[in-house]
Amino acid sequence: MTQVAILDYGLGNLRSVKKGLEKAGASSFITSDIELMQSADGVVLPGVGAFSEGMDKLKEMKSALFDYVQSSPVLGICLGMQMLLEVSEEYGIHEGLGLVPGKVRQFPVKEGYKIPHMGWNNITITQDDPLFEGIKDGSYVYFVHSFYADTFPEYTLTSTDYICSFSSSVRNKNAYGTQFHPEKSGETGLKILENFIGML
Repeated sequence: MTQVAILDYGLGNLRSVKKGLEKAGASSFITSDIELMQSADGVVLPGVGAFSEGMDKLKEMKSALFDYVQSSPVLGICLGMQMLLEVSEEYGIHEGLGLVPGKVRQFPVKEGYKIPHMGWNNITITQDDPLFEGIKDGSYVYFVHSFYADTFPEYTLTSTDYICSFSSSVRNKNAYGTQFHPEKSGETGLKILENFIGML
């Protein structure tokens, strides 16, 4: 059975991600051990919270994660996706992993819109990718975030409109990310997790 490591660096909804992966057909384990991570077929980088805190807590996992993604897929979820980018403007300028070109920016204030962007919203599929095989354009997924990924079209798999249009999922080689929570996105999210497992 496909083994997926869920990185435990002190931030993230680890249990719900684990449950989602197992429902999608993978054997998953939560770990902060670099050797265990390196033995997995794929890695999920979850995350809920502040960008700078997330990067600080990754510590020695940063270089191991960078090495791992050269040959095997990594899926960042929510904050985990944002940390794949080069830099964040969340409470100052903070350096990310740099696996996907682009910046993390704060939603501008706009009348009639609440921040954080919370709840169900739809995704527009902007390019074909195995991660979204069998997913209908316009499908609804679940978001909770106050900052968004500003990257280039070639790295954007789906876009979503809320205050502005933003990249709701990204890819650069083996580095994948979803701003939304697939583990909380019903049948659509389950299919996305199944697709990720199928790529391993």
